[in-house]
Amino acid sequence: MQLAAQIRAWAGELGFGAVGIADLELATASARLREWLAQERHGTMAWLERHEDIRSDPQRLLQGAIRSISVRIDYLPEGTPDGWEERELGRTREDGKAIVALYARGRDYHKVVRARLADLAQRIREAVRGGGYRVLCDSAPALEVELATKAGIGWRGKHTLLLAREAGSMFFLGEILTDLPLPVDAPTTEHCGSCTRCIDVCPTKAILAPYVLDARRCISYLTIEHEGPIPLELRPLLGNRIYGCDDCQLVCPWNRYARTSGLADFDVRNGLDGASLLELFAWSREDFERRLEGSPIRRIGYERWSRNLAVGLGNARPAHDIATALQGRLATESSEMVAEHLRWALERQSGLPL
Repeated sequence: MQLAAQIRAWAGELGFGAVGIADLELATASARLREWLAQERHGTMAWLERHEDIRSDPQRLLQGAIRSISVRIDYLPEGTPDGWEERELGRTREDGKAIVALYARGRDYHKVVRARLADLAQRIREAVRGGGYRVLCDSAPALEVELATKAGIGWRGKHTLLLAREAGSMFFLGEILTDLPLPVDAPTTEHCGSCTRCIDVCPTKAILAPYVLDARRCISYLTIEHEGPIPLELRPLLGNRIYGCDDCQLVCPWNRYARTSGLADFDVRNGLDGASLLELFAWSREDFERRLEGSPIRRIGYERWSRNLAVGLGNARPAHDIATALQGRLATESSEMVAEHLRWALERQSGLPL
């Protein structure tokens, strides 16, 4: 108990907003995952299927592990104004604006969270003179939301994300697997009630029912994880969202309590909270690599970035400068996938088949 209390104090010093400890019994969650995979709702994310056995048994990640220390780190930039949810929702209706999910506007969270977790693990190791540890932050096959739920960090919302009464859902999760027999925390109760705002607002109706997500329709999946062409019937529904989607979080009443991070790492870079589609479309491959160094966006690569922007421009109000930009890129585009999206966008702009 004394060590667990010390871990919480250290975690606070390192910028974590909450800490919880859980055992590694995941039978129920593993069964739900297998059912979801069997229904092929994971789309082209084959790695979820390949590593299902590891997710179900964290000891495959750390031999002898018996506990997970879960942490929460808030990511809203310092200075985020009151009413930010309405402002962000309003931007999805602003013609020509480019929408990037809030979490991706700053530094890559993987690096930020892992570095701080490694520091926390080292402090624990020095205090007990030993022990086994494995630091995770969306970096190895793990049921992170389930572990955080068991640890009392929050409850799984109807949109399938973790919710906390004191922090909403605008945060990242991380874990330290360990073989230390730490006392476990009790899960919290659920507080979604009869609310269905997240389900109702989803542009592509990807939330099929409470707690049931079809990733194949999710804008975050389509713009980030999906490597191929975006399905024709879904393209108009993406609107101006070019990397991720926050809609289900922006309407959640609990995010009125979302907290700012206090870490400069999550401050907005490259004007991604107000850039236009044409501004970002004008970036060359070199611009993309240079400007987004250290950003989570960089991992999707310039091809998918261009694909997403082409869809956004196709959904914009017809304008001469947009058509000119699309035609200019199409004349030199080497990727057939991107070229097909450019032609689609030009058809939308001109109203004529190409």
